[in-house]
Amino acid sequence: MRLSKLVPFLLLPFLLTACAGLDVRDLGLGNGGGDRAEDAIREALRVGTERTVDRTGREDGYWGNELIRIGLPQELQQAGDTLRRVGFASEVDDLQRRMNRAAEAAAQEAVPVFVSAIRQMRPEDVQGVLSGEEDAATQYLRGASESTLRERYMPIVREQMERADVYRVYQPLRDAAGRIPGLSSLDVDLDRYVTDHALDGLFTILADEERRIREDPAARTTQLLRDYFGQ
Repeated sequence: MRLSKLVPFLLLPFLLTACAGLDVRDLGLGNGGGDRAEDAIREALRVGTERTVDRTGREDGYWGNELIRIGLPQELQQAGDTLRRVGFASEVDDLQRRMNRAAEAAAQEAVPVFVSAIRQMRPEDVQGVLSGEEDAATQYLRGASESTLRERYMPIVREQMERADVYRVYQPLRDAAGRIPGLSSLDVDLDRYVTDHALDGLFTILADEERRIREDPAARTTQLLRDYFGQ
């Protein structure tokens, strides 16, 4: 069967990802000579990723979403109640909020990485998503982009952590825990911790966008998606 006749089925698993503020020409769409089916797939990817970056990159994108909110490191959770009792309640809560702010600031780094992953999608990748699980499109993009995202996120997270004074809040907690008998010392690589959880949150939202576009016609928000997916 020709690819063009598979469009309605191809779009179903792909309606998921893309990049904020991009013109379709940035992804090779609408060039007049390309395969219309490929254009539709790329458009579906673009839309989903655009929504994901918008949802995670805004204020409270992480902090206000219980599904992806970055909690305290396990070591600090164990010490948190004790630290609160000895006068560090606001510092403990403030640390968590600031870590989430750093993740929100880093989210825009996903834009060019997702663009590249969409451009580089091969026919076998299409078939892999077509025959995969319900979150196969999310899993494709995670496999194609996570290592690059991690490299880009780490310095941004570090910069945003410094800008948000995360370590200014964390250091007194660490010192206080070291003075309290029975508490383990707090020695956490917060940059790595926040980066790992920021990426987990990003792909969690991607999967949610994939589900929405699969299940809800109202989520198919461009004419190209409506034309093809409605067939």
